[in-house]
Formats: sequence, C-alpha cells, structure tokens
Amino acid sequence: MAKAQVTRRSNLIARVSRETVGELRKVNWPTREEATQLTIIVLAVLAGSALFLGALDYLFTSLFRLLVGAS
Repeated sequence: MAKAQVTRRSNLIARVSRETVGELRKVNWPTREEATQLTIIVLAVLAGSALFLGALDYLFTSLFRLLVGAS
C-alpha cells in the first residue's frame, strides 16, 4: 500500500510539472520593446502617485499645524 501512495504522488508531481510547462509554452511573452514601454509607464505612474501623495501629506500636515498652533 505504501508503494502505491508513493507512485501516485510521483505521478501527480510529474503530471503537474508537465501541465505547468505546457501552460508556460502557451503564454504570449512580451517583446523587449513592449516590456520596456510598460516598465516606463509603471515608473511614471509610480512617480505621479508619489508626488500626489506627498503633496497631500504636506497639505494635511500644514493644515494640522494651523489647527493645533504648532510651529
């Protein structure tokens, strides 16, 4: 009985591995140019978000200091 379980587990691992490789072959990988363009877009959105959140932080900090009276 123990040998049957080991065989089933090894068959399961082999099947999952084959299916994973098969699915990875179906993936439409981006070209280098597409990857570069998408990376630039992500970095631009990241920088814009950081500037926006930094401005909000500065605004709310200034408003809080005005309300509390801290210098």
